[in-house]
Amino acid sequence: MNLRERLTGETLALAGLVLILVLLPSLATAFFVNFVMTQTLILGLAAATIVFLAKYGGMTSLAQLLMFGIAGFMFGNAALDGGARGLNLGWHPWAAVGFAILVTTLAAFLLGAIASRTTGIYFLMLTLVYGVIGYFVFAQIVEISGPGGITSIQRPDLLGPPVRLYYAGLLLSVVVYAGFRTIRRTAFGLALQGVRDDPIRMASLGFNVPLHRTLAFTLAGFVAGLAGLLNVWWNGQIDPASISIGPTLILLIIAVIGGISSLEGAWLGAFVYVLVFTYLRDLPFVDRIGITEARFNTVIGVIVLAIMVLSPEGLTGIVQRLRGRLRRRAATEPTASTGGSLPVHTTTQKELGGTRS
Repeated sequence: MNLRERLTGETLALAGLVLILVLLPSLATAFFVNFVMTQTLILGLAAATIVFLAKYGGMTSLAQLLMFGIAGFMFGNAALDGGARGLNLGWHPWAAVGFAILVTTLAAFLLGAIASRTTGIYFLMLTLVYGVIGYFVFAQIVEISGPGGITSIQRPDLLGPPVRLYYAGLLLSVVVYAGFRTIRRTAFGLALQGVRDDPIRMASLGFNVPLHRTLAFTLAGFVAGLAGLLNVWWNGQIDPASISIGPTLILLIIAVIGGISSLEGAWLGAFVYVLVFTYLRDLPFVDRIGITEARFNTVIGVIVLAIMVLSPEGLTGIVQRLRGRLRRRAATEPTASTGGSLPVHTTTQKELGGTRS
C-alpha cells in the first residue's frame, strides 16, 4: 500500500467517524450524548493541546488545564450580573467569550515567553508551578473567584439545548484536529519540529527558538481556552479545585492513555477515561472486589500502567500495530499465491525455448 492509498484510507476512516458522531444523537441515548460524549470532546480538546506541544514542539506542558480554567473564570466574571462571587460585569455572553479568550491567550503568551527558554524536565516543572500558582490565585482572590468558585453560569442562547453543546464540541474538535495537522506542514510547523529535534542547530541557522516555542504555547493556550469555555457551559460553574494538581495530572494521563505522540489519542484517551469514570461503578460484582468510587484513581493508575507496559505509545500505538499486522498479512497472501504460479510459468517458457532450439 503506497502513501497515497494509506492517506486516503485514513481520511475515509476519519470522515466515517465524524459522520457517525454527527448522527450519534439520533442513535444513542441523551445521557450518552450529552454527558459521556460531550465531556469526551471537551477533555479531548484540552488533551490535544498537550499532544500538540509534545509531538511537534517537544514540550510536555502541565499548564494546559490552567489555560482551560482561566477561560472559564474570565467568562463567569464577565457574563454574570449580581452573582454571589466574581466581578459581575454583566456583559453580553459573546462579549464575555471574546474577553475570556483574549485574557487566556495573553496569559498563554506571557507564560510561554517565560517557559520558552527552558527544556525537558525544567519546562515540565515550570508549567507545573504555573498550575499551582493559578490554583492559589483563584482560590485566594475572592474578587474573581474565591474557594467556592463561580456558580450559576449560563451558556449563550444559541447553545441552549444540551445537544447543541455536543455539536459545538464536535465542530471545534474537527477544526482543531485539522488545524493541528495542517500546521505541521507549514513553515512554522516545520521550524517548530526542527526546534524540537535540534534547537541549537536551528538557532545557528537563524531561527528564533524561544519565539517559536512561545507561539506554539500561545496557540495551545488559545485552544485550551476554547475547551474551557465549553466546560464551563457544560458544568454551569467553575471552582479552583477543578484546576488543582489532581485534575492537571488527570489531563496528562488522558493524553498518555490515548498516545502522547498521536493527535487522535487525545480524544481516544478522553473517551476511555470518561467511559471508565461513568460506567465502572455499574459493572456487576465490582463492589465485591473492593473497587469503589473512592478508589477510582487507583483503577485509572492500573489502566495506565497496563497500557504503558503493552504499548508506550498508548492506545493508538496498539491500534497502529494491529493495523500493521493486518496489512502485512494482506500483503503476504497475494504474494504467496503469485509465488505458487511462478514456477509453472517459468517452466513453460523454458519448454518453449527448448522447442524453438
